[in-house]
Amino acid sequence: MVDMTSFRGSVQKPQSTAFLPPIHAVENDRPWVWLAAGWRDMMAAPLISFGFGALAVISSFILVAGLAMQGMEYLILPLAAGFMLLGPLFAVGLYETSRLLEQGERPTLMKVALAYRRNGVQISGIGLVLMMAVLAWIRVAFLIFALFFSSEPPAFDQLVDRIFFSVETIPFLLTGTMFGAVIAAGVFSIAVVSIPMLLDRDTDVFTAMATSIAVVRENIRPMIVWAFLVALFTSAGMVTGFVGLGLALPLIGHASWHCYRDLVGRAR
Repeated sequence: MVDMTSFRGSVQKPQSTAFLPPIHAVENDRPWVWLAAGWRDMMAAPLISFGFGALAVISSFILVAGLAMQGMEYLILPLAAGFMLLGPLFAVGLYETSRLLEQGERPTLMKVALAYRRNGVQISGIGLVLMMAVLAWIRVAFLIFALFFSSEPPAFDQLVDRIFFSVETIPFLLTGTMFGAVIAAGVFSIAVVSIPMLLDRDTDVFTAMATSIAVVRENIRPMIVWAFLVALFTSAGMVTGFVGLGLALPLIGHASWHCYRDLVGRAR
């Protein structure tokens, strides 16, 4: 485990409000420390960590195969982007694994599986918010796709070449990226520490989301770095035929727990 204590003693004065826990300000390069801590947690609990990664890979294969069989290949890319929005919810078991390691306990599959029951109503509440964001993104993606490809949708075997390596699709990519970035930024702001916070303490979803927004507001630059790294690792996992998610998902999941620990002070 990475020792976070020495750093926490050197952070700037915590910011807080009447109903939110203290928010710590961190240096811009701090996300790399979270990744290092996440890697150590992966190595400390490889069965659970890579089990979650394998589940993500297998689920992706099944989803892509199902869409291809139904002739709905055009949904693969928006659903892949939607996975990024739902990622914090899928990683609850990884947060619990890091929490147990932090407390000196040995993580087990049973303990991790039961983590979803802790503060389950509130975790389900933010899961509903994230699902609404995914549905909104898919709706927007449908409209953008119909606007640019309604006359001639690309076939499955031409999907990547037609969309990513054709000059005529540059406006499509720019438009999709712009709208997707807006939705992703909103989801990131409300979810970057909210689910680990709900897992760690007895609080409600509104307080957790407000805390997450406060974290982003007080740490704009390191949060931009962290969002970029999360997107980079997740995208790399997907472009490798989803195989890379077996490593990317547990790494980001464990690191996100340390992000929460670094940024949110103990409850008063």
